[in-house]
Amino acid sequence: MKKIILISKSNNESKEINDYLQKYFRIQLCLDNFSSVESMLKLFEPDFVLCMLLDMTKDDISKLGIIPKNYPGLPLMTVGSSEEIKSYENINKSMSNYRFERSINAELIFKSVCSILKIKPESLQAEGEVEKKDILIVDDDAMTLRSIKKMLDEYYNVSLANSGMKAMAAIGQNKPDLILLDYEMPVCDGRQTLEMIKADNDMKDIPVVFLTGVNDREHIEAVLKLLPSGYLLKPVSQAKLVATIKQVIG
Repeated sequence: MKKIILISKSNNESKEINDYLQKYFRIQLCLDNFSSVESMLKLFEPDFVLCMLLDMTKDDISKLGIIPKNYPGLPLMTVGSSEEIKSYENINKSMSNYRFERSINAELIFKSVCSILKIKPESLQAEGEVEKKDILIVDDDAMTLRSIKKMLDEYYNVSLANSGMKAMAAIGQNKPDLILLDYEMPVCDGRQTLEMIKADNDMKDIPVVFLTGVNDREHIEAVLKLLPSGYLLKPVSQAKLVATIKQVIG
């Protein structure tokens, strides 16, 4: 399955596009905090980048210049008003590979992406009838994110977040079937992130499996007091990881 990074502000337009495309592609959302664009490109290794320019400031747009500069062969599509597209090109001194003016709908974007990637839309639509479940991995360590993602790519649609706050934004945009959550993270750790998830009526029922690298009784007891759906010690094997997820969500 081809991989797309969707870069956007949090708004109804990006949600509509994401909801449509995720049936046919692996989508990694990059919302609001565009300083993480480069790290997402390295971690996710996308086949395509889609930038929704609605509501972006000049500072937001300037951070996107790293894409054509450092990844010149990566297909890049910008979607916005004529003024927004001109602003992007003037600020970054470059043109995106593919430009579409609003209002273009999700189906047209899907067909355009298929054409650019040389994929038959009907073949993806047939595959989309058997939907994989969505897993969100939350960990501040890039190597861990990359490793666990590779273990799960064959079985699930995998999204990544490298902090608790980015996880909350990603969940709000695309509710996953299960969250793999690192317990030890700076600023907003796993406990705080789980508390925020449980406090939100739309998120509180999402199963959360903790990942922890500390194997002592006191630490494990502290983890279990938070009533997660499970916990795994890092490093974890692919067999153990997949078996735990299947036990929780089937």
